Amino acid sequence: MHTLPASGDETGKGATLTGTVLDRTGQPVEGVLVTVGDRTAVTDARGAFRLYGLPAGEATVTVSGLSIRPVTQAVTLQSGQVQSLKLSIEEAVRELAGVTVAAKSVRYAPEVDGTTITAGKKNEVIQLDKLDANLVVNSARQVFAKVPGVTVWESDGSGQQINVATRGLSPNRSWEFNTRQNGYDISSDPFGYPEAYYNPPLEAVERIQIIRGGGSLQYGPQFGGLLNYELKRGPRDKKIEFETSNSVGNNGLLSSYNSLGGTVGKVSYFGYYQQRVGGGWRDNSEFNIRNVHGNVQFQATSRLRLGAEISHLYYEIQQPGGLTDAQFYQGNVRNSSRSRNWFSTPWTIPAFTADYQFSDRTRLSLKTFGLLGERNSIGLASSVGVDRPDAVNPATGQPANRQIDRDRYRNLGSELRLLTDYGLLGQQHTLAAGLRVAAANMSRYQQGRGDTGADFNLNLQAPRFGRDLSFRTRNYAAFVENIFRVGSRLTFTPGARLEFIDNEGRGYLSLNANGTENQIRQDSRRRVLLYGAGAELRVTDQTNLYANYSRAFRPVTFGDLTPPATSDVIDPDLKDARGFNAEVGYRGSWGNVLTFDVDGFWLRYDDRIGTIRRFVPGSTTQTQQFRTNIGTSVHKGVEAYVELDLVHAITQNFDLPHFDVFASMAFVDARYTQLRTTTLAGSNLQEGDLKNNRVEYAPKYTHRFGGTFAHQGFSATAQLTRVSAVFADANNTVAPNATATTGRVPGYSVTDLSATYRFAKRFTLRGGINNVFDKNYFTRRSGGYPGPGILPADGRTWFASVGVKL
Repeated sequence: MHTLPASGDETGKGATLTGTVLDRTGQPVEGVLVTVGDRTAVTDARGAFRLYGLPAGEATVTVSGLSIRPVTQAVTLQSGQVQSLKLSIEEAVRELAGVTVAAKSVRYAPEVDGTTITAGKKNEVIQLDKLDANLVVNSARQVFAKVPGVTVWESDGSGQQINVATRGLSPNRSWEFNTRQNGYDISSDPFGYPEAYYNPPLEAVERIQIIRGGGSLQYGPQFGGLLNYELKRGPRDKKIEFETSNSVGNNGLLSSYNSLGGTVGKVSYFGYYQQRVGGGWRDNSEFNIRNVHGNVQFQATSRLRLGAEISHLYYEIQQPGGLTDAQFYQGNVRNSSRSRNWFSTPWTIPAFTADYQFSDRTRLSLKTFGLLGERNSIGLASSVGVDRPDAVNPATGQPANRQIDRDRYRNLGSELRLLTDYGLLGQQHTLAAGLRVAAANMSRYQQGRGDTGADFNLNLQAPRFGRDLSFRTRNYAAFVENIFRVGSRLTFTPGARLEFIDNEGRGYLSLNANGTENQIRQDSRRRVLLYGAGAELRVTDQTNLYANYSRAFRPVTFGDLTPPATSDVIDPDLKDARGFNAEVGYRGSWGNVLTFDVDGFWLRYDDRIGTIRRFVPGSTTQTQQFRTNIGTSVHKGVEAYVELDLVHAITQNFDLPHFDVFASMAFVDARYTQLRTTTLAGSNLQEGDLKNNRVEYAPKYTHRFGGTFAHQGFSATAQLTRVSAVFADANNTVAPNATATTGRVPGYSVTDLSATYRFAKRFTLRGGINNVFDKNYFTRRSGGYPGPGILPADGRTWFASVGVKL
């Protein structure tokens, strides 16, 4: 390892040490510990680290980590100056001949991660190449296993939809997270329709970054915080590298992932193609999924790096619909009475990036991104019950025409972020600031008359759709957040974000018999101020206390602005749901054998939106459905993660095999403190309040326990997931209704096994069994498309993969 010259003068009295840690091939090493005296930092995805407020004079820099032997370097620190190092370790973290390697798959980020401030925030970084998991079908309960409190809806055997949430929020298409890829938006519209129909194939993902509620200040909505998928990049030390992984599984699963990347001069490149086909665990659940991605990075100067990338997804998925409770508990849960429902969301996301390094202290990042996407479905309407055969119209006995629904998305946005270190009152501090401009346009066509066939097509049998709407969103935002360092152990991080949102809706809800349109016009313009602060206290060299309070909001969505029937009314004063996340925790590691993070949280969700019945203004007899802000929920609980390297903790011999055991647990009490209801009793309206009822789909506990054995190139993981029962509606209905759309969702336990074997530096074998004991369970009840009722989770499935890297 070697030292680069000092650069930059600071007004503060402390010294600052920055640098990168590289392996023997010149690749950045993430997640290793850099120590100077009693100060420590963890390297980020770029291998970078920063240490502030160090005393001047001679010092020793130590690089250490799991399964690497510590390496030290002497350095002279000067007061008021920034010292930059490039540190090279002789042994890579990944694979060593005859040495067991089992680097942690989940950790928390350093206080500055790229241009993102994470100091004082609950956060996790999942490193996917260190996981034993079924990445072929994006097994979310395995991938997010060590992130405490993640709930998963498991109703899509294709693995295309990743439905996750934390802290008792709804997992529906991860819409309570601000979902991103490589730092830019990938959902339909974060403000009007935040559902994430697109998720990258996890075989192509390097790491997943999660910041809980504190992420709202830098990324805006939602209450869940940030969920960011960071894709792999081409290697820096090779002109060309080819990787392929080919998989098989039950029910006709075939998958092929192929990537090509490298660096030639100042240009690095990476791309992949993945295709996955299968019959699905349930009947009538075929899928054909194709993902393509390419990116090019150009090091224009020593300071300026330019990039361009594009991701494209296309798939056709057959949707088997729901079951009644009787069908689920008494019959074959793999049955389906719907063979004619299909779903597809072609998705194209281009992006352009520019990163400029003004100095060791200051970095500017610009991301410009777009979306050309669709949501297309054809099938029988949800009014056709779960117990009726789908081949015929129950009224005529003839094949029924299917319904076509289509959304089209055309979005464009840009985000500029600045990160800089500066000296003040003898300390080094860090400022992050940014601007965002975004425009989203959605066209929604629903209730189209489709054909009577069974394949996927979008051929209209009538000249017009029954519903035709267009929505527009314009968003402008600015944020600032600052790490103030107080001494060598304490940081305080206040921040604020100002959002300007302009929603506009036009079109018709339905057509009258004479062809005239029932038109709507919905406009909403508002300004939202978010603010918060975090603090972090370093208790020991490797542990810290953290606390955070951040305001959050969930914007009024297009669905909230669209009445389900022409007689329904939308409150003209409908407000965004607003509230806050608060958390306090203790996290860190001990002796390279123990990692932990335990926190308590309090989430308040005000102005929740719902529908109540009211008298038509001016009338004492006629009533109408009225969509407005009706209540508040409070979510509080404890999240805990602990992982122990059992063998090495006992023996202190790191040449022995690993046996790591972990527990990821969350206890959540999510209840309504107010939720207004109205019931029509004769000619009277009776008002009620669901106060103290549990929030739907918010489990009391979500626990995952497991263990990983690792020796040389082999590792195997066993995992047990236990989730409590939940309610499917705010009324906390226990007994299911006839269509199985409401009622209790029982708790469940499920066990998974996965293994990986890497050999000859080029080859990888993977395999696993999900739901080893073939438990029958479900995680959600559907109220509409693709058919009402219970959506069973998959029973026992298996996969096997062969991979090679050249």
